[in-house]
Amino acid sequence: MEGQTIQVQTKSLVDRNKDPFAGETPSVHILNQPQIIPFYHLTQQVTALTSFSSIKKPQNPNTKQNKISPATPMDSKPSSSEVSFEFPTLFRIYNDGRTERLKGTETVPPSTDPTTGVQSKDIVLSPQSGLSARVFLPKLPDPTRKLPLLIFIHGGAFVIESPYSPLYHNHVSSLASEANVVALSVHYRRAPEHPLPVAFEDSWDAVQWAAAHSNCNGPEAWLNDHVDFDRVFIGGDSAGATLTHHVVRQAGLDGLSGTRIVGMILFHPFFVNDEPGKLLEVIYPTCGGSDDPRMWPGKDPKLGEIGCGRVLVFVAEKDFLRDRGWAYYEALKKSGYGGVVEIVESEGEGHVFHLFNPSCDKAVDLVRKVVFFINQD
Repeated sequence: MEGQTIQVQTKSLVDRNKDPFAGETPSVHILNQPQIIPFYHLTQQVTALTSFSSIKKPQNPNTKQNKISPATPMDSKPSSSEVSFEFPTLFRIYNDGRTERLKGTETVPPSTDPTTGVQSKDIVLSPQSGLSARVFLPKLPDPTRKLPLLIFIHGGAFVIESPYSPLYHNHVSSLASEANVVALSVHYRRAPEHPLPVAFEDSWDAVQWAAAHSNCNGPEAWLNDHVDFDRVFIGGDSAGATLTHHVVRQAGLDGLSGTRIVGMILFHPFFVNDEPGKLLEVIYPTCGGSDDPRMWPGKDPKLGEIGCGRVLVFVAEKDFLRDRGWAYYEALKKSGYGGVVEIVESEGEGHVFHLFNPSCDKAVDLVRKVVFFINQD
């Protein structure tokens, strides 16, 4: 599929003015609608992302693991070089320093969706670091009307995927159409070539770059002309949810001139509330495990100072990260946070199921709740 455009064939499934939470218990919502389309069987693959006991080490006991260089080329083809480190289904590091990604490398170009009218284009946020993004503009019946901005940060264990992958292009394009928002999908520098905390720093830089358009004099016309900077939302899934929490916390501490972050949306967040495994040892060598507030916000004494008024957390019943999402929800409620925090659990579903089966009932309802969360003001 390399180089081919995968179109989003999206019907208008959401009534933005109807509260999808109506009649349910406040703060906690369980999605239990019958599923029409069988869910893509992803459990074993996703579990491997954090199954640290499955890490493969070099078979040759005399082999030394090379230090990862930030300048290492990405996605190089394998050669006869010996593998110094392998994380099954995710990536390999060779003795010569090259990294090979085993999935999540497919890309599609920006396009105009023929059904929804959503346009997209790729932009560079920082020529120095290479930080970039894909920006989405929904169909504009009234070009003078300012729209909310959704800054979206993708998942992939900090290692794979990008805003340009079919999964995330389609997902963010759908959110732009259904919620009627301008969306900025951030492409942070990925580990292991750029070990954490680089992705945290890039994500914050992207938020600051977007906020610099609040005076309508930034480098990107779509943000200057069409965004209401009093209605900014930041969201992400899995590892991207971890990055999302970080940037919203940073905004609470440092502020964002001319910009108001209304809400934060965390889809199946990847938090570490125990000791780091081999994956984090490689992609985040300085990680303090459960004592690192970047990876486990429950250890952050300033957790309650996150810079938004509303938080929506999604978890899935069969997701290996489910309990961490619930623990985050409970920690935030106990932190003194003065805003509204809600959690939604999807029964019978696994990690980021909505990406792989976006037309199933529960994925549609998930999007419906996101749309209401954004447009309820």
